[in-house]
Amino acid sequence: MDYLKEIEGKQIHDKMTSTRRILVSGGPIIVGAGPSGLAVAACLKEKNIPSLILERANCIASLWQLKTYDRIRLHLPKQFSQLPLRPFPSNFPTYPTKQQFLAYLKDYAHHYDLKPVFNKRVESARFDHRSGIWQVKAVTSEAAATTAGSKEDDDHREEEDAEITEYVSQWLVVATGENAEEAVPEIEGLGGFGGPVVHTSSYKSGELFRGKRVLVVGCGNSGMEVCLDLCNYNARPSLVVRDSVHVLPQEMLGRSTFGLSMWLLKWLPLCVVDQFLLLMSHLMLGDTSQLGLIRPKLGPLQLKSMAGKTPVLDIGTLAKIRIGEIKVCKAIKRLTQHAAEFIDGKVESFDAIILATGFKSNVKTWLKETKMFSEKNGMPRKAFPNGWKGECGLYAVGFTQRGLLGASADARRIAQDIYDQSRNADQPATHFVPFNSNPTSTTHAKPPPTLQT
Repeated sequence: MDYLKEIEGKQIHDKMTSTRRILVSGGPIIVGAGPSGLAVAACLKEKNIPSLILERANCIASLWQLKTYDRIRLHLPKQFSQLPLRPFPSNFPTYPTKQQFLAYLKDYAHHYDLKPVFNKRVESARFDHRSGIWQVKAVTSEAAATTAGSKEDDDHREEEDAEITEYVSQWLVVATGENAEEAVPEIEGLGGFGGPVVHTSSYKSGELFRGKRVLVVGCGNSGMEVCLDLCNYNARPSLVVRDSVHVLPQEMLGRSTFGLSMWLLKWLPLCVVDQFLLLMSHLMLGDTSQLGLIRPKLGPLQLKSMAGKTPVLDIGTLAKIRIGEIKVCKAIKRLTQHAAEFIDGKVESFDAIILATGFKSNVKTWLKETKMFSEKNGMPRKAFPNGWKGECGLYAVGFTQRGLLGASADARRIAQDIYDQSRNADQPATHFVPFNSNPTSTTHAKPPPTLQT
């Protein structure tokens, strides 16, 4: 309690030029209301442990709601993409659509009564070793939820409307995941290109690109699917393939390739399963190197395990490449105002560029801790399945590079670990309690309910 009094005293003497308050959370603080954050909160709720979810956007699953294209579906079957404790509805297809997946997530949050605090951008999170708690500083800004107006107007509103809140808790769960921010490559001349340059996070459909020559940078699942979508709108896409890549059929022998792989790994070594996948892919897809898609030396599962690089599951893009509707290009050397020069010396003109270059972690910009997370890429230093737990009540979920299946496994581990700690604690945990920041008045909150274990 001495620490809490110290916080309250500091609060009272802060300048009153901005709204600032401190909230104490008896349960874990979860940063991020995506599928990973929701999964942890639900697993905790099942064990009667309250949690506080902070989300910078104004909705759950903001990546899926705001930054995915219209035609996207889950690339893996629904049984490998469901969150803990609640399967997909039986009437959903094997590969749910974007809207079906969002409906599932909204129902999931409603079922477990998960109510994130929206429009809360975490600026910093640090552990106070003297008091043994995490201090999470978040900013609320009305400007964050406003899309209209100039940048100057937004900056002015943010200065006026910013509300600083500091949350404190024994536990901190980092659930911002590996896809928190757009990854934009450094390409010579990119800033001087005369046409539109958009990241896939802003791409919705090929409607705006009808009849245009579009250069798609990135040959992962998103790049391949965007090219296919552009073809459906009579655009003329070219796909930049900088590195080697494994392309597998989405299904083999009447089963999903992923599901079949998981079943085979129960009985066979990984290297044998890799050889089987490559043999079946050659029989079904042919020699992809003839299309400009060179396979890596490591097998698809071994490469995923060692480097986290996901194989591409073909849903029709290869057929378009074969008939010439999608061109495959080498890596870009430089861009000019209306063209791209490739490393093989070829130069071609384009009307637009789409960056299918993926996303990255943003943890290193706000988490003041370097033992668990790498300062280089913001990912846990320990590989799956050991990267979910750090020191001093710090946890990570959504960083396994194994999709929702990996996130769900880590969510269960985190909830169980916190539950075990709470059972051994001298005092039960409680819901968060606000501290009054007005020195001229005093308010008394009702005693929060205790955690039942």
